[in-house]
Amino acid sequence: MLEILEERYGRRFTIVTSQVPVENWHQLIGDPTYADAILDRLVHNATRIDLDGESMRKKRGGRAQTA
Repeated sequence: MLEILEERYGRRFTIVTSQVPVENWHQLIGDPTYADAILDRLVHNATRIDLDGESMRKKRGGRAQTA
């Protein structure tokens, strides 16, 4: 992931979606040096959209079971 972000940094837009909160990425990535580098390139000049609310899958799944 770092190689991809490094290649695109400052030249292309990159959209990343995740169900893992940013504050948990260091633990997920494992290596603190790589985690810092990846997050630095993602967060710098980023527009971050955090979604909150009930899962649409749960809503749709509930309807399918009752139908």
